[in-house]
Amino acid sequence: MGKGKIAVIGVKGLPAQQGGIERYCQQVYPKIVQQGYDVDLYARSSYTGSWNNIRDSQGVRIISLPSLPIKGGDAFVNCLLAMIIAIFRNYDIIHFHALGPALWCWLGKLFTNAKIIVTCHGLDWQRAKWGRFSSGMIRLGEKIAVIWADQIIVVSQSLQKYFQQTYQRKTHYIPTAPAPYLAYDCQQTYLNALSLEPKKYILFLGRLVPEKRPDLLLQAFQSLQPEGWKLVFAGGHSDTEDYYLQLKQAAKGNSHIHFTGEVQGGLLSEIVREAGLFVLPSDLEGLPLVLLEAMQEGIPVIASNIPPHQQLIGSNRGLLFKKGSVDSCVNCLKMALNYPEKLEEMSRNAQNYVKQNHNWHDIVSKHLLIYSEPHKTMEIKPQESFILVQKLWQKLY
Repeated sequence: MGKGKIAVIGVKGLPAQQGGIERYCQQVYPKIVQQGYDVDLYARSSYTGSWNNIRDSQGVRIISLPSLPIKGGDAFVNCLLAMIIAIFRNYDIIHFHALGPALWCWLGKLFTNAKIIVTCHGLDWQRAKWGRFSSGMIRLGEKIAVIWADQIIVVSQSLQKYFQQTYQRKTHYIPTAPAPYLAYDCQQTYLNALSLEPKKYILFLGRLVPEKRPDLLLQAFQSLQPEGWKLVFAGGHSDTEDYYLQLKQAAKGNSHIHFTGEVQGGLLSEIVREAGLFVLPSDLEGLPLVLLEAMQEGIPVIASNIPPHQQLIGSNRGLLFKKGSVDSCVNCLKMALNYPEKLEEMSRNAQNYVKQNHNWHDIVSKHLLIYSEPHKTMEIKPQESFILVQKLWQKLY
């Protein structure tokens, strides 16, 4: 007999094709299944390519549901459908990932006896791609999670501080960890196709969206024009096609700048492991998995000085530049390229740090501890729900 039934809501789908949350869940939930839990993960048809079907992914049941092919509406509708279905399936735990999906966690609290858990991977309402309405709905999801969730998990110390200072809400800090990269072609076929020389290119890996500031790195590289080096942007856009086209236009005519699109599998392993320098200039992050993975691989790293990056890189595991400053980024690039021995020492420190502080065994163990804790159920008759929802809105506004 299993230890319990878990519904996972807010994840695009598995296996992970892109996205930090999906890669996070791909590492966590198969291991949760191995510990005796039954896990149903509600996926989006826009991600899986089909709907109304169920398949297995390393023991996790992937239940694909319809979603609207419009910006913002995709997750909104899909998560509501998942929550409605979950109400009738007698789950012991309903686990929401991200603040937008948490908008519906109050339904789980009112109409089920399940423990409601929300994991905050970042303050998504701050992301530039969302309009005023979508950003407001995500922020509302954050507030609803604070009031209704039995437990809130955060992936960085800065997020834990945010919830404490903003809401006086206790959270559980469970950081993410790097996933292992696959083996790759030792003949470096992919690099050759891109005309890249190993250890002689700067890599940006991630979605090409405004808050990750690939435009800043592009400006810094064009300003510096380091001899013998190239710049690679590996990743696709996410509802930000206009921004992506602006980036490509800004780089037009520069043969030292490459846009690869989304990269997966062995090609991803090759392009990361052969990079000479990894740069993440973001204005906003939760706890970036791509940065952890670069650190694990021993790639020298540079990042903006936002709190999550400060937590990971510190003072001796990489270089930090002032958020939003092209000049500061240029100076960091100069130091990295002029003092490679110093950067190699930092990369070794970074490898050791990741090994000691970010591993999936500890992450899964902490999840299991939270899952096993008793919680108070709410014995509420349906006719009383309307009054409670009214009280919720009064607290929020």
